[in-house]
Amino acid sequence: MITVYTTGHACMRCRWTIRRLDDLGIRHRVVDLTNPANAEARTYVTDDLGYTEAPVVVVDDHDHWCGFDPDRLSALTTHREAS
Repeated sequence: MITVYTTGHACMRCRWTIRRLDDLGIRHRVVDLTNPANAEARTYVTDDLGYTEAPVVVVDDHDHWCGFDPDRLSALTTHREAS
Protein backbone atom coordinates (compact mmCIF):
# COMPACT_ATOMS: atom_id res chain seq x y z
CA MET A 1 0.00 0.00 0.00
CA ILE A 2 1.16 3.51 -0.78
CA THR A 3 2.13 5.64 2.21
CA VAL A 4 1.93 9.43 2.25
CA TYR A 5 4.04 11.05 4.94
CA THR A 6 2.68 14.51 5.72
CA THR A 7 3.38 17.46 7.96
CA GLY A 8 -0.25 17.83 8.91
CA HIS A 9 -3.37 19.47 7.57
CA ALA A 10 -1.68 22.86 7.15
CA CYS A 11 0.49 21.40 4.36
CA MET A 12 -1.27 22.31 1.11
CA ARG A 13 0.85 19.98 -1.05
CA CYS A 14 0.07 17.15 1.35
CA ARG A 15 -3.66 17.81 1.06
CA TRP A 16 -3.44 18.00 -2.75
CA THR A 17 -1.58 14.67 -2.86
CA ILE A 18 -4.09 12.91 -0.62
CA ARG A 19 -7.02 14.39 -2.54
CA ARG A 20 -5.51 13.28 -5.87
CA LEU A 21 -5.01 9.73 -4.59
CA ASP A 22 -8.61 9.72 -3.35
CA ASP A 23 -9.87 11.01 -6.71
CA LEU A 24 -7.91 8.29 -8.52
CA GLY A 25 -9.26 5.61 -6.19
CA ILE A 26 -5.79 4.59 -5.05
CA ARG A 27 -5.63 3.06 -1.59
CA HIS A 28 -3.13 4.73 0.70
CA ARG A 29 -2.34 5.41 4.29
CA VAL A 30 -1.37 8.76 5.76
CA VAL A 31 1.30 9.23 8.42
CA ASP A 32 1.52 12.65 10.09
CA LEU A 33 5.18 13.30 10.82
CA THR A 34 4.32 16.09 13.28
CA ASN A 35 2.73 13.55 15.63
CA PRO A 36 5.31 12.58 18.30
CA ALA A 37 4.01 9.00 18.13
CA ASN A 38 5.39 8.83 14.57
CA ALA A 39 8.99 9.71 15.49
CA GLU A 40 10.26 6.47 13.93
CA ALA A 41 8.53 7.31 10.63
CA ARG A 42 10.06 10.80 10.70
CA THR A 43 13.51 9.26 11.12
CA TYR A 44 12.82 6.89 8.21
CA VAL A 45 11.79 9.77 5.92
CA THR A 46 14.63 12.12 6.86
CA ASP A 47 17.53 9.79 7.60
CA ASP A 48 16.84 6.71 5.47
CA LEU A 49 15.15 8.34 2.47
CA GLY A 50 16.86 11.75 2.80
CA TYR A 51 13.79 13.97 2.39
CA THR A 52 13.34 17.29 4.16
CA GLU A 53 10.04 18.37 2.59
CA ALA A 54 6.54 16.96 2.55
CA PRO A 55 4.63 15.17 1.34
CA VAL A 56 6.72 12.09 0.84
CA VAL A 57 4.99 9.41 -1.22
CA VAL A 58 6.36 5.89 -0.84
CA VAL A 59 5.16 3.25 -3.26
CA ASP A 60 7.91 0.75 -2.38
CA ASP A 61 11.59 0.68 -1.43
CA HIS A 62 12.62 1.87 -4.90
CA ASP A 63 9.75 4.19 -5.87
CA HIS A 64 9.31 7.27 -3.71
CA TRP A 65 9.39 11.05 -4.05
CA CYS A 66 8.57 14.25 -2.23
CA GLY A 67 6.21 17.02 -3.23
CA PHE A 68 2.94 17.15 -5.12
CA ASP A 69 3.49 15.44 -8.46
CA PRO A 70 0.17 14.87 -10.27
CA ASP A 71 1.84 13.08 -13.21
CA ARG A 72 3.51 10.50 -10.97
CA LEU A 73 0.31 10.07 -9.00
CA SER A 74 -1.67 9.47 -12.20
CA ALA A 75 0.95 6.99 -13.37
CA LEU A 76 0.17 4.90 -10.29
CA THR A 77 -3.18 3.97 -11.82
CA THR A 78 -1.41 2.46 -14.84
CA HIS A 79 0.97 0.60 -12.54
CA ARG A 80 -1.96 -0.69 -10.48
CA GLU A 81 -3.85 -1.86 -13.59
CA ALA A 82 -0.79 -3.73 -14.85
CA SER A 83 -0.44 -5.61 -11.55
